[in-house]
Amino acid sequence: MLLYAMNLYFTAALMPSIVADIGGQQYYAWVTTGFVISAIVASLFVSRILDWKGPALAYVAAFVVFALGAAANAASPTMELLIVGRVVQGLGGGLLAGLGYAVIRSALPERHWARATGVVSAMWGLGTLFGPALGGLFAELGLWRWSYAGLALVSLIFAIVAQRSFAGTAGSGHRSPVPVASLIPLVLATIAISLSAIAPIGWPTLATIGIGFVLLWLFVVVERRSHNTILPRITYRRGNALKWVYLTVAALSAGVMVENFIPLFGQQLAGLSPLIAGLLGAVLSLAWVIAQLFVVSVSSESGRRRAIRLGPLLLTAGLIAYGLLQTENASLTTVAIWTAVLALAGIGIGLAWPLLGVAAMSSTTDPAEGGKAAAAITTTQLIAFSITSAVAGTLMAAGGDSVADAARYVSLGIALLTLLGIFAAGIATRK
Repeated sequence: MLLYAMNLYFTAALMPSIVADIGGQQYYAWVTTGFVISAIVASLFVSRILDWKGPALAYVAAFVVFALGAAANAASPTMELLIVGRVVQGLGGGLLAGLGYAVIRSALPERHWARATGVVSAMWGLGTLFGPALGGLFAELGLWRWSYAGLALVSLIFAIVAQRSFAGTAGSGHRSPVPVASLIPLVLATIAISLSAIAPIGWPTLATIGIGFVLLWLFVVVERRSHNTILPRITYRRGNALKWVYLTVAALSAGVMVENFIPLFGQQLAGLSPLIAGLLGAVLSLAWVIAQLFVVSVSSESGRRRAIRLGPLLLTAGLIAYGLLQTENASLTTVAIWTAVLALAGIGIGLAWPLLGVAAMSSTTDPAEGGKAAAAITTTQLIAFSITSAVAGTLMAAGGDSVADAARYVSLGIALLTLLGIFAAGIATRK
């Protein structure tokens, strides 16, 4: 998971150097878009590969594909070939991200699920902290190709470690059919929503987002009527809380995306240096990681329910406060308050996230369905990232020439998405 998360963030830091070397600035956004779309598609197959071949082969396949994509990136002479490499890398990355949650259920006893989920999700926070710094270092040294070559080497080493760690753990040999009817609208929805981030501002953006949401609705309709599904079948049963768990995960994931804009707002509104602005952007992730250290030790059901309900509430409150405090020529006092409210938002994510993972894994006693429920956390997370990124891009443009307006629109718009998590968490934790 750390490999996946750091790769996302350090690629963003490397992109200016890559464009300067091989050109292709017109395809800038596709480097990330191609990676994320292929990762979402791959994450849908995690539970099937795990059930069929077991964790050892699943991890080896994921690391090898990830390494092949990274090696292709390192050798790419043009931006078009780099994007192909990123798509391949995304396929391996999507498997790795999904396996991070899916193997917890089979590899560890239930009493350790919360701690393991907390460790896995904390890797996103660590990726945010160290990914940009690592990418910046390679960019500063003019060694962007070596960064991907290093990723490929590390991936192959991890493949050996994973194969030995899960030696003797085999899959059931059962090959579940691919749910093509569900897969098509979900993939098309993801592509449509992702395209909205690079579409011309105005009606093309609104149209692609609208098409994406219609296709998501179609996905749910098809899933509810199918026997062979992507999400666990219990997700669609009346009275089952799993759907609300996934919606809460989506809301928390939406809140994470504000990190992409904090350094920019800090530099332009408060005159912060790139380093200080970057550290400000890392506050949310740092608070998220620290909060998880405390919440994973909560063992009572009532305590876990309270933490899950409190998480989206703190996240939304922090984002609303941050949005309302955006102003031109912000003082150091204002920056200090930004830091406090962003820490509050991060604490909200950290309180709820690992416990939501446990709730998903505990939703069924069927091993296959349990693996599917755990793997779907990553799918939900990645889809939420795509949707929020597209919406935030539109809100950013709506601010026009005013950076303060753009900052308010983005922060409050994302807060509106996380607000839905308050209601979803309340229903998910209802007895």
